[in-house]
Amino acid sequence: MRSDGELMLGGLLEAVHLVALEQVPRVVAEHARLAGFTRTLIYVTDLQEQRLVPLPGQSGDNGEALDPMLIDTTLAGRAFRNVEVVRSRRGPATTLRPEEELRVWVPILDGTERLGVLQATLPDLGELAERRIIQLASLLSMILVSKRTHSDSYARLVRVQPMTLSAEVLFNLLPPGTFANERVVVSAALEPAYEVGGDAYDYAIDGDILHVSIFDAMGHDTSAGLTATVAMGACRNSRIQGADLPTAGEAIDEAIAEQFTGRFATGILADLDLRTGELSWVNRGHHPPLVLRGGRWVATLAAEPDPPMGFRLGPGTGLLGYQLQPGDRLVFYTDGIIEAQSPDRELFGLERFIDFLIRHEADGLTVPETLRRLIQAILKHQRGRLQDDATVLVVEWQSRTPERLVL
Repeated sequence: MRSDGELMLGGLLEAVHLVALEQVPRVVAEHARLAGFTRTLIYVTDLQEQRLVPLPGQSGDNGEALDPMLIDTTLAGRAFRNVEVVRSRRGPATTLRPEEELRVWVPILDGTERLGVLQATLPDLGELAERRIIQLASLLSMILVSKRTHSDSYARLVRVQPMTLSAEVLFNLLPPGTFANERVVVSAALEPAYEVGGDAYDYAIDGDILHVSIFDAMGHDTSAGLTATVAMGACRNSRIQGADLPTAGEAIDEAIAEQFTGRFATGILADLDLRTGELSWVNRGHHPPLVLRGGRWVATLAAEPDPPMGFRLGPGTGLLGYQLQPGDRLVFYTDGIIEAQSPDRELFGLERFIDFLIRHEADGLTVPETLRRLIQAILKHQRGRLQDDATVLVVEWQSRTPERLVL
């Protein structure tokens, strides 16, 4: 005989195959009741990770429409920020509610990508109930990921303003902002989310090798976005065919030159051997990567850069190398990070950027949460509007997955 938890999870898994995204909250609520969970509500994060937005078809305790919740100032936001189960009592027992109930918020994680938060009410949260609600959130994450890619309502829901054509093209090509396995954590952030021009990043795992790339194309218009798109496509094509990094850089150079006149992109293409920590990279006219170790900035991986891609000027320095140590954080960024300018022309600057990363690491924050707060700090520095795209990508090489990134 199957337990309540098996009935909930197994029944939900069988029921969602032909369910549209708009029906997910209803189907989840029906199956959650089998395990004693009531008032289940599903919130997903907006593109800038500032708010948690309710999925359609849900309402409050009295049938009222649900409002978005701020990530920085709510209990649900705390569950999202800290990747933890957050609990609160709904109030004293009443005639209609003889037992005091517990409300919980559980982060919805696809691997280590934070999709949103699941809210539920239950009589108590013992060890079994907590395990079941976490399992429900895990299954829900897979459901959302499988449904969102072909759902315009989801895309509309997570946006708070219209997206430019350039941003529309690029955001559909970017990998998730966070990835982790037992040996590496990758986290990236890109702004402005709705008007991004020529910035882009990419990463992929190939056996024991992590491929990472970051691009900054000339300009801030649709042509800049198309240039970055061509760079990403040429990079992926070369990578999958087994080309080495210098060859991939030349392929990108040729692809941009073939498609555009006078357009170019800077960038870094890197490979990290996850067994040994050996880093190889080529720098095509870009800011050098940084290495943070034990709460200190220990290295700037500077070298004479090769020419930007798109001019057919040929390679220069070629392949470079560096040995990482376990726990090192490798930082890639575009000039929109350090050249962000306040209204009184004060630059955000490299030192402030590095200090921000180090201080938040010391506070025990995960890399994804640190980058979320970094982007908010840069937006605040520029009074809410960036003059240039700002992209940062952090790779943390280690021996195992941090406990705070998983439930």
